[in-house]
Amino acid sequence: EPPDLHVIHQRIQGNMEVLQDFGVKREEGRSRQEYLAVLRRDMAAYYSYSDFLLTKLMDIFPLPELVNFLEANEVPRPVTIRTNTLKTRRRDLAQALINRGVNLDPLGKWSKTGLVIYDSTVPIGATPEYLAGHYMLQGASSLLPVMALAPQENERILDMCCAPGGKTSYIAQLMKNTGMILANDSSAERLRSVVGNLHRLGVTNAVVSNCDGRQFPKVLGGFDRVLLDAPCSGTGVISKDPAVKTNKDEMDILRCAHLQKELILSAIDSVNAASETGGYIVYCTCSIMVEENEWVVDYALKKRNVRLVATGLDFGKEGFTRFKDRRFHPSLKSTRRFYPHTHNMDGFFIAKFKKFSNAIPQARKGPAVEAAAPSAVPDTIITEPPPKKKKLEGSKAEEKQKLPQPALKKKRSLQAQRRPLKA
Repeated sequence: EPPDLHVIHQRIQGNMEVLQDFGVKREEGRSRQEYLAVLRRDMAAYYSYSDFLLTKLMDIFPLPELVNFLEANEVPRPVTIRTNTLKTRRRDLAQALINRGVNLDPLGKWSKTGLVIYDSTVPIGATPEYLAGHYMLQGASSLLPVMALAPQENERILDMCCAPGGKTSYIAQLMKNTGMILANDSSAERLRSVVGNLHRLGVTNAVVSNCDGRQFPKVLGGFDRVLLDAPCSGTGVISKDPAVKTNKDEMDILRCAHLQKELILSAIDSVNAASETGGYIVYCTCSIMVEENEWVVDYALKKRNVRLVATGLDFGKEGFTRFKDRRFHPSLKSTRRFYPHTHNMDGFFIAKFKKFSNAIPQARKGPAVEAAAPSAVPDTIITEPPPKKKKLEGSKAEEKQKLPQPALKKKRSLQAQRRPLKA
């Protein structure tokens, strides 16, 4: 028989109450682990999550907050649009849409261009204003990385994973169509939407490229700023894609994390630390997994000459500096996490780096590694190459240089011996 969801929901609430005051309300002879196991099984059944993902979420959120997060994922996020200030002003756009029967409001004090749509008598993606490029349908959370990037006029900027072009066009409007944006994506199919949106929105300072982001420093470098919206597991956008509840496992998360580590090093190498106005990299994902966020950022701090700086966003939760048995660099407090249940936008993570040297560090001696607070994960720890090896290599090179000299003497003596014979 199918499970009775009403009974399961009541059991979830009952177990939550017990766990919040465990010493007083628990049954005799039952451990906390038993209660948690039952709660996890019930939540997985009630909200249709895999046991793996629910276990991960229980590690990230305290129990009352976890329920709020799961409930928020059952409701779609508000429809939001971004005014294209290259063509119009927010006030004029709002008035034009209100006249068409759209019920809207400004998105929030933090955004000067966003509007939230409550309901509409016309399709938002097909109004004359949309077709004329006066606005872009864009999630509230995807405005934040561009605000953190803070592009300046006349800069050279790389958007490494740009499809479908919402962030690229926002960068262009903040730069007032000056400078140059390289809008890159590894998927040629997805670049079609980028080209369409850039034309519609009147962006004239963008160049579109189809290249593997991991190979980018070999292709082109010296950018003032780089935006890396990395491919991820999508655990922050479950309300858009409910399939994430069940189709992700440990290997998917680790595969994403590995790709993100390669991309972030590539993004850092593409930036010019000597840039007069920039030298910044913004890394973001629409995932809430620590493996794809803090772990990747901590890895980048150890592998390159970068430091974390404030994102410039005055809301959002601080990133983790410790998670279970892992310890991350203390500066990860300056990264920002956004959740559906607290900010009413898709789950998002944003980190902003400042590059202070173009040199790639080969190794860091003891104190530097201690300062970086290495995590317990083996592949994130930099191993210093043994210094003796260089001496050995040097002595071998000297030997090689010395070897030809006796050989030359031998050759000359042989030639001297042969000459009388020829004569």
